[in-house]
Amino acid sequence: EVQLQASGGGLVQAGGSLRLSCAVSGFSSDDYAIGWFRQAPGKEREGYSISYIRYSDGSTYYSDSVKGRFTISSDNAKNTVSLEMNNLKPEDTAVYYCALDRRMPFSNWELEYDYWGQGTLVTVSS
Repeated sequence: EVQLQASGGGLVQAGGSLRLSCAVSGFSSDDYAIGWFRQAPGKEREGYSISYIRYSDGSTYYSDSVKGRFTISSDNAKNTVSLEMNNLKPEDTAVYYCALDRRMPFSNWELEYDYWGQGTLVTVSS
């Protein structure tokens, strides 16, 4: 069974930092991508990831909303993907989900992702 476990959320003041982690188990492939999505309070989950990383070569994608503030990385030996979030803003408040895309070409579109974690809440106070 494929499982993704997101963790690391919490309450932080604006300008602060948090590090999210996504632990992947039960999946084996030469190549896949792990993406991070978010859902703000009272809104639908965004249909496009804020960031993703490709397993085989570590290539990354960032949305304009987080570029320069967030950094995605992977530890393939531990099957873990991290999202370092710096200079957090109140508008970053959301439940953050990690998800796995198992087919190329990899995408930031949510419908391309096959497996999802349960989400972790990030709250940024002003």
